[in-house]
Amino acid sequence: MILDRAGIALRFAADAPVPQPAAHEALIAVKACGVCRTDLHVVDGELTHPKLPLVPGHEIIGVVSAVGAAVTGLKPGDRVGVPWLGHVCGHCTYCRSGRENLCGEARFTGYQIDGGYAAFAAADARFCLPVPATFGDVEAAPLMCAGLIGYRALKLAGPAEHLGLWGFGAAAHIAAQVARHRGQRVYAFTRPGDREGQEFARSLGAAWAGGSDEAPPRPLDGSLIFAPVGALVPAALAATAKGGIVVCAGIHMSDIPSFPYGLLWEERQLRSVANLTRADGEEFLALAPQVPVRTTTEAFPLRDANEALRRLREGEITGAAVLVP
Repeated sequence: MILDRAGIALRFAADAPVPQPAAHEALIAVKACGVCRTDLHVVDGELTHPKLPLVPGHEIIGVVSAVGAAVTGLKPGDRVGVPWLGHVCGHCTYCRSGRENLCGEARFTGYQIDGGYAAFAAADARFCLPVPATFGDVEAAPLMCAGLIGYRALKLAGPAEHLGLWGFGAAAHIAAQVARHRGQRVYAFTRPGDREGQEFARSLGAAWAGGSDEAPPRPLDGSLIFAPVGALVPAALAATAKGGIVVCAGIHMSDIPSFPYGLLWEERQLRSVANLTRADGEEFLALAPQVPVRTTTEAFPLRDANEALRRLREGEITGAAVLVP
């Protein structure tokens, strides 16, 4: 699937050539690729600087077919995951201080690097992640972004005994399981009236589930906002106790409306998550089998990528959509 320019539908290119891996790259036969909300932001033109033409997709699970001359540590036949972060400079202040997610020269899979809406993808071997054998290909795909971003957001939110999750989709349904494993109580906020989504959250151990227009039964110690809706920021702050942290976990969000300082006062914190680091990936993928994380997925053939994106846009996916070439 190829995006010709932002804002138009993806087209299928049956004759797309197999990419040739550069010196530090691995050629990967794609077995599954998750459909992420970030893909929607790219396709809908909300992220405005994609490589064009572009093969989207950054939740890739596949098998190494070939490696470039400089690759070490990977060989044909290895199973790997390819996440959003695909390249950093390695020498800037951010890279040298363990914050490579903020590198000014970072490049991202499915945005500036061709991704996994394809039969084959080339990826920098240094950014490929080992995939636990306990996860099947389709089951593992959402871990590469929904799981990783949710994990980083959980770390930034601190211990938060009572944790709100706003927008209960692919990322939240994984984060809820990790939070429960850590002993946290989860409060899930869905679109108003989404009873199916609320029941899904309760099935994953949420102590409470309701609409984003409802107040939780008690003040929260922290919140993760996964829905790209700026209006949820003041709502989450209003539901947060003194000293609590609200984390905006998406790469794009609609404008945040003005709100009174009183919602932020009393040492509440509002912060964002930007991308991920390879260390996040290694930590999370070591933890996921221990939880154990169980992803809820709906598989689509690659040719139905537009339908998968449409259903994600309309809120019709429970858990995560995954493309299978």
